[in-house]
Amino acid sequence: MSTRPASIEKLVSRFQQTADPKRRYEQLLFLAKKLEPLPDEYKTPESKVQGCVSQVFVVADLVEGKMQYQADSDAQITKGLVAFLVRGLNGLTPQEIVDLSPDFIKDTQLDVSLTPSRANGFYNIFKKMQTLAAGFLAASAQA
Repeated sequence: MSTRPASIEKLVSRFQQTADPKRRYEQLLFLAKKLEPLPDEYKTPESKVQGCVSQVFVVADLVEGKMQYQADSDAQITKGLVAFLVRGLNGLTPQEIVDLSPDFIKDTQLDVSLTPSRANGFYNIFKKMQTLAAGFLAASAQA
């Protein structure tokens, strides 16, 4: 198994230290509060995450070879999940993100605490972020 980036490992271990599902929710809500709001002009059909019950938007830039995500959601728990991924994936290379297995989501044990639709949404948000990273990889391969 490939080793996970330190940013993801740190978040995973923080959630693993919390056995109580209610405390995990509180951690998500804390992350949600810290997430910078996404400007409305980025809330487009192209940036919308498909397969989420909530409205979720993700945009990405490549800055000096590292991914920089911005995202938002209209639901607080989902916003916390988005914030978790933004915090974990920002600053990684597109290749690191494309290579990252979503098994870290299970390791947080959040999938146990979440409703199936939210857990599925978590994977969909992650897949969207991977797709954006893959787009930058493809563009740089053609350059």
